[in-house]
Amino acid sequence: MLRIAILDDYQDVALSLADWTVLGDGCEIVRFDRNLASEDEAATALASFDILCLMRERMPLPAALIKRLPALKLVVVTGARVRTIDMEAAVARGITVCHTHAGESGHATPEIAWGLILSLARSIPEEDARIRTGGWQRTVGTVLGGKTLGLVGLGKLGSRMVPIAKAFGMEVIAWSQNLTEERATEAGVRRVDKETLFREADVVSLHLILGERSRHTVSAAELGLMKQGAWLINTARGPLVDEVALVEALRQCRIKAGLDVFDIEPLPADHPLRSMPNTVLTPHLGYVTEGTYAAFYRDTVENIRAWRDGAPVRVLAAPKMEERP
Repeated sequence: MLRIAILDDYQDVALSLADWTVLGDGCEIVRFDRNLASEDEAATALASFDILCLMRERMPLPAALIKRLPALKLVVVTGARVRTIDMEAAVARGITVCHTHAGESGHATPEIAWGLILSLARSIPEEDARIRTGGWQRTVGTVLGGKTLGLVGLGKLGSRMVPIAKAFGMEVIAWSQNLTEERATEAGVRRVDKETLFREADVVSLHLILGERSRHTVSAAELGLMKQGAWLINTARGPLVDEVALVEALRQCRIKAGLDVFDIEPLPADHPLRSMPNTVLTPHLGYVTEGTYAAFYRDTVENIRAWRDGAPVRVLAAPKMEERP
């Protein structure tokens, strides 16, 4: 009997979005609707499972935790990229790691970025809460037309922001360490240096991959360059921004922020960002759509079947890196 753990299924949809019955009676499937926040909690809860099905990077698998999971043989992580699994430790323990396709997140994440921008522009969450408690309008909105959007990163996701910004009548500028003049021209934006972007943009939106080079791309220095009342939008990864510096800038009411990602997720209950009135916060909803989840879980089931049949697919790491097409 193979024991399969589906982790971080907050919405209780994993079993309904794919046909797990094709795995047969030889599998016991257990879903977790909460985050296993500590290594000790995860080690205790998962010690008897042969297969772990991870939702993106919600629960990391460092070497220390892998060593405490004696039954583990296969890890399936959703999405095409992962930086929170110690692949070397997994391979050393004879564990195979497979991934799924990315689903429709290429569209979903830019869309949540615009949701945050529009929420800040018209104070939608605040006015929604007020009207539900018997109140009426108190805020004065801002139009996006004529404003400048600064994109930090102009890859697949960042470039999807451009036509929407232009539909609102915004100017678009962009910067990243690798951005060329040719790429900026192709995307229809003006390439600027980093300092110019943070000085000129009314809205700064982050669309970078997190790595050692990009960590704290937005530090106290960049936040200090932003216009009074400008907005910072982060739907990429929390550590792209120095969170301590961000909290301080928000406390001083110098900027506003729309945040879908955080240094620690789920965001701790006592985190100061939860009480900041000049923010709109969402719980990492960027890729969370029915289409993406359906693709994730269908691929997860396929990965388990293929691995069990001795022909793993979409392999990220394995004791013998062999994969059939």
